[in-house]
Amino acid sequence: MIAGSSPAMTKSSEGKKMKNIQNKWLRGAIPALLLHCSIGTVYCWSIFSQEIANYIGFSKGAVEWAFSFAIFFLGMSAAFLGGLVEKNIHKSSLIASITFALGMAGTGFFIWYGGKCLQAGQPSVLALVGIYISYGFIMGIGLGTGYLSPVKTLMLWFQDKKGLATGLAVAGFGAAKAIASPIMQGMLDNMGPTGIYKMFYILAGVYFVMMFVGHLILAKPEGWVEPQKKTKEEGIIATLKTEPITSYIGIWLMFYINITCGLAIISQEKMIVKCIGLGASAGIISTISALFNAGGRLGFSAWADKMKDRNTIYKMIFALSIISTLIVLFTKGIANGAGNILLIIFVLALIFIVNAGYGGGFSNVPTLLSDHYGMGNISAIHGITLSAWAFAGLSGNQMASYIVNHVGEFVEVSGVKANPTGYQTVLIVTTILYAVAMCLCLFLVRPMKKNAQAAA
Repeated sequence: MIAGSSPAMTKSSEGKKMKNIQNKWLRGAIPALLLHCSIGTVYCWSIFSQEIANYIGFSKGAVEWAFSFAIFFLGMSAAFLGGLVEKNIHKSSLIASITFALGMAGTGFFIWYGGKCLQAGQPSVLALVGIYISYGFIMGIGLGTGYLSPVKTLMLWFQDKKGLATGLAVAGFGAAKAIASPIMQGMLDNMGPTGIYKMFYILAGVYFVMMFVGHLILAKPEGWVEPQKKTKEEGIIATLKTEPITSYIGIWLMFYINITCGLAIISQEKMIVKCIGLGASAGIISTISALFNAGGRLGFSAWADKMKDRNTIYKMIFALSIISTLIVLFTKGIANGAGNILLIIFVLALIFIVNAGYGGGFSNVPTLLSDHYGMGNISAIHGITLSAWAFAGLSGNQMASYIVNHVGEFVEVSGVKANPTGYQTVLIVTTILYAVAMCLCLFLVRPMKKNAQAAA
């Protein structure tokens, strides 16, 4: 017992400490998981994209743009609404709950409408555009505001372990695919021909309830007072000026490159797995890779808490990505992997490492920014930085698809038509980009200033 303190004071102090610990989870971690585990299901798109294309009578390539638009508007809404999140997390989390659920329901409606038009003999362009607007634009707003809303709150609750806290929430975003994919596949398998649009109605209701509960219980620590700023714009500009602008440019670019490379490889993951003769296990491997994605978000960010310079974690991510891709390139693991256990291990290691690094890149961005620029405008600055995700969402998948369709040729590999040369070329391009990102880490992003935490 502390000298001079009474038993009553000690009990009061212990009670307050216990309450703060409980509030960390009730007001911070749990609502963050409810929000992120809901919006993270955007990555389940590949589960049902072919079914949507078949149901409304358009090509899978045409339908795929809905996912690209969703990621683009996620980044753009985060960039433009970051100031709103900074000002009022309850308003932003409510907007996220409504728009995400509305986008889901709207997608279901336009799938139903497209099916009716196809049955009448003519595919409907309006249905396709409606899916773009619903899944891409409206849901995209929910994605961006829902992604940002709990992040700063978590860092305020867990100021001594910011990386662990944000990693936990963002891991929910990554794990959502692993959790929801088998559920969605089961719904599609058991709800009959009209199950594709009915599934979206059901999911809209379920995710609205989850996100709305998260919205209700999400709260910043009691007594937290936002730093005073003249205007939102002046506050952000003043904050960014606390460090060389080259550091921010470097963070934005390496974040963009990591997402672009991750999406390029992950988008071809299913066909790469088939090339090495594991097509029958593609679903299991996809689930494992999703777990690596989630684990990378939590593991890399928690690890970074113990480092003097959080940027070191990005150097490790890029180094591991470069090494794993070079091994597969030099061994021609994709083309020669079928039946060769060692090469199969190399290819699977590449897939899992890229997924982990992709996730880790996300979870470390807000904490890296807070280390450099403080907590004063972190939601707004984080939102602007997520614009990199928007552009990478368009460039990553499309770059890989272009390479696969224009380099090499599709041949019979392990019983499927695939283009091993094209996939290997994707790895060549991503290796070069990872090397560029490594240079940005080393030479453009400077070690943080000691007074950065106090930046307004």
